[in-house]
Amino acid sequence: MAATPPLLLCLLLAAAAAAALCPGVRAARFACNATAPRASTCQALVSYAPPNGTATATLAAVRALFQLRSHRALLAANGLPLSTPPTAPAPTPLRVRLPCLCSGGAGATFQRPTYRVRAGDTLDAIAKGVFAGLVTYQDIAAANNVSDPNKVAVGQQLWIPVPCSCDPVGGEPVVHFTYVVPAGSSVAGIAQEFGSTEETILAANKMPDAKGLLAGQVLDVPLRACGSSISNTAVDRNLLVPNGSYILTANNCVMCGCSSSTWQLDCQPTQGLSSSFCPAAKCGDMFLGNTSSTSSCESRTCSYAGYTNSTSFAILANITTSNVCNAGMSPMAQPAHSSAFRLELAGLRWTELVVCLHVILLCLGYLRQD
Repeated sequence: MAATPPLLLCLLLAAAAAAALCPGVRAARFACNATAPRASTCQALVSYAPPNGTATATLAAVRALFQLRSHRALLAANGLPLSTPPTAPAPTPLRVRLPCLCSGGAGATFQRPTYRVRAGDTLDAIAKGVFAGLVTYQDIAAANNVSDPNKVAVGQQLWIPVPCSCDPVGGEPVVHFTYVVPAGSSVAGIAQEFGSTEETILAANKMPDAKGLLAGQVLDVPLRACGSSISNTAVDRNLLVPNGSYILTANNCVMCGCSSSTWQLDCQPTQGLSSSFCPAAKCGDMFLGNTSSTSSCESRTCSYAGYTNSTSFAILANITTSNVCNAGMSPMAQPAHSSAFRLELAGLRWTELVVCLHVILLCLGYLRQD
């Protein structure tokens, strides 16, 4: 076998070192096989971390970027008080609720967000800089029939197809969370942070094992949703709320959060809205959200059952009984990464850097001999 030329050997070693140090992140494709009219669309959550020092660092800017219909919707998705002003700094990462559509076995956010190209923009800069790695430039090019990613016209309107899903997991409805993996993360840490399991995340992303997780990878993280007593005939019958957020429904008259103790929707009349605009919801002599104890373990609640608009706007409610002694376990919201893990990762990166420097010096030595 012929000996490999020194220069070619250097190039091969350098390429291998670069691949180990900066592995590529492929475009994400979330399985979304629902085809029934009611099941093929849903509300999904998207994780967004505004780049430091950019104009998208306020809640108002994020709302504008994703074309959200209301400031309240952004507050609700993040469990923020309704009194939070639009000028408040955006938490990092921020949860953004967007409509998702299933088509051809995959899901993407429906019609939103869109982006108008500015002078100096490239598809890669839009994908990585503006939308923080939620998509790749290939995703944007394919969705908008752009033949040359290096040539986009100023003022051109682009659809940004963020991956999402509406599929149930294990036969149960969930809220799919599109999550960009931070550096130093692990599948176990992400599962613990969001009250999921490693097995669920690996299966949802078709990952053979947890070792293949990459920084910057876009993950599908299914979030457990609270059960409810909403009627199948109600307008908001498909309402799903995960832990750590709430939703305004019934024309904003009702605020529903996910209780981590019972894993049932906890719905109350929205404070600050006119009673003349929002009809009263009662269960006999109990108002919506009121609870009374029937024993040391059991309690009765006037629970939200949805709203109707067929003949007139009405808020439905009914009595539900819960056993507080056998309440569901709440998710453990723990930091995903320990300082020891971060130090270990940092040490590994320094080792890779030293290897790369040795390869470069070796190549320079060969080049000088030539």
